Amino acid sequence: MAEECVITASRRSGGRAARVALRSAPLAENIRPVRPGLSGGQYKPLTDAGVKRIHEAALDALEQIGLANAPKSGIEVMTGAGAILGDDGRIRFPRALVDDMLAIAARDITLHARDPKQDLELSGTRVYYGTAGAAVHVVDVEKREYRESTSKDLLNAAQLVQHLDNVHFFQRAMVCRDIPDNFLMDINTLYACCAGTTKHVGTSFSDPSHVEGCFDLIHMIAGGEDKWRARPFVSNSNCFVVPPMKFAEESCITMEKCIRGGMPILLLSAGQAGATAPAPLATAIVQAVAECLAGVVYVNALSPGHPAVFGTWPFVSDLRTGAMSGGSGEQALLTAGCAQMHQFYRLPGGAAAGIADAKLPDMQAGWEQAISNVMAGLSGLNMVYEAVGMHASLLGFCLESLVLGDDLLGQVQRCIRGIDVTEDSVSLDTMRSVCLDGPGHYLGHPQTLGLMQTEYVYPAVADRTSPKEWAEIGRPDLVAKAIDRKNRILADAAPSVIAPEIDRAIRGKFRIYC
Repeated sequence: MAEECVITASRRSGGRAARVALRSAPLAENIRPVRPGLSGGQYKPLTDAGVKRIHEAALDALEQIGLANAPKSGIEVMTGAGAILGDDGRIRFPRALVDDMLAIAARDITLHARDPKQDLELSGTRVYYGTAGAAVHVVDVEKREYRESTSKDLLNAAQLVQHLDNVHFFQRAMVCRDIPDNFLMDINTLYACCAGTTKHVGTSFSDPSHVEGCFDLIHMIAGGEDKWRARPFVSNSNCFVVPPMKFAEESCITMEKCIRGGMPILLLSAGQAGATAPAPLATAIVQAVAECLAGVVYVNALSPGHPAVFGTWPFVSDLRTGAMSGGSGEQALLTAGCAQMHQFYRLPGGAAAGIADAKLPDMQAGWEQAISNVMAGLSGLNMVYEAVGMHASLLGFCLESLVLGDDLLGQVQRCIRGIDVTEDSVSLDTMRSVCLDGPGHYLGHPQTLGLMQTEYVYPAVADRTSPKEWAEIGRPDLVAKAIDRKNRILADAAPSVIAPEIDRAIRGKFRIYC
C-alpha cells in the first residue's frame, strides 16, 4: 500500500511538472487566454433612454451655457465653423454644428506603437489598459513612505510596462520633480517614456512654447518627420478645458500645435463631481460630454478627421471632506457610464479606472483597483487610463503596484473575454468518457491539458498555494514577491530601447537626466 502511494505521488508530481512546463511554453497571440483589445460592452449602467437624455442635456448645455476663455486662435477656428461668440465672451455651439463635426470625426483609429505588434486598434468596444497621471510622489513600499518622483522613476516605470503583457500602453505617470527647468522636464518626460518602452506613449506639455523642441526629439526617435507622421507613436494628453465649462487657453494652443504636428489628441475633461462638476453622477457625465463635444468641434474645425480620443474623465469627491475619491464605487460607475456615451457617438473613448485611494498596495488598494478596472472593461471602454500603479488618489505612483497590477489586469481581461460557448466546449463526449468509462475526474484528461493555457490565466506574483505549501516555501509575502519581480525586470531591462546611435545624438542635443 505504501509503495502504491509513492507511485501515485510520483505520477502526480510528474503530471504537475508537465503542466507547469506546458504553461511556461509561449503561445501564439491569437490563442492566448487574454490579449490586448478584447471586446467588452456587456455592462451598461445607463439605460438607452438615459444615454439619450444625457446626450440631449449636453447639447442644451452647449447651446445655452457654452464655454468661456477660448484663445483667440480657437475663437477664429470655432466661429469660422459655425460656433457663436456671445457678448459675454462665451462660445456656444448650435446642435447642427455638433452633428456636422461628429459626422466627420475620426472613428476606428489606430494609436501606433514603435513596435507595430503593440498598436492599439480603437474600434467598437475593444479594451486596452495603461498608465496615466501626474503623480508627484513615488511610493516606497519597503520604507512605507512617499518621496518625490524623479526622471529615473519614470524611466523605470516605462521599462516595467515594456515587460508587462497586460499593460498595453504607457502614458506619463509621474512628474520629474528632479528637473527644475520646465522645458527640460518635458523633454526628459518624453525621453524616459520612449527610452523605456516601444508601446504607445502618452505625454503632456507644460507650456505651448515647448512643443516644437519636443517634436524635434520625437522626430529624432522616429528617424525623421516623415516617418513620425506615417506612424505617430506619441499622443498628447490635453486638459483643454478647466471645468466647469471653460477652455484652458494655454492647453488649447498646445493642442493646436500638436494637431498641426500630426500628434493624436486625448481630449481630457477632468471635472470632480461635487466640486468642479455637478454632484449627481448623471449630470457630471453631462458636463464631461458637453466639454468633450466642444473639443470634437474644435479639433475637427481645425483638422477634419484628426485622430482624437473622447476623454470624458469625471472624478469623484468624498463630499464629507471635498477630497478626491478615485477608488470609490461612484468613480467606477462614472467611468462605465462614460464608456456608454463613447459608444453612443461611436467615437474612440478613454477614461480613468484603477485609481486607489489607499496609500500602499494593500487590501483596500486591491478592491479599489479591481472594481473600477472590471467595470471599465466590461463596459467596453477603449482606453482605460491610470489602471495600475496609482495610489493616494493620484498623488503617488508605486512600481511594485504596477507589477501587481499586471496580475490583476490578467484576471480582469479574463472577465472581459467571457465564456466561450461552442459545439466543442459544450460537447458531452468528455463528460461521457470520464463518468462512464474513465477515472471519474478530469485531471490529466487531454481536454483539460489542451485548455490549460488557452482557457485559463495564471498570475505571475499572486499566491495560490495551500497553507501547508505556503509555510513550506517560507510564507512568501505578496509585496515582497512584487519587489523581487520588479528588481528582476529592471536588472534585465535595456538601458534604452532607442537605437544607440540615436540615443547618443539625443544626449548630445538635450540634457538628459536619466
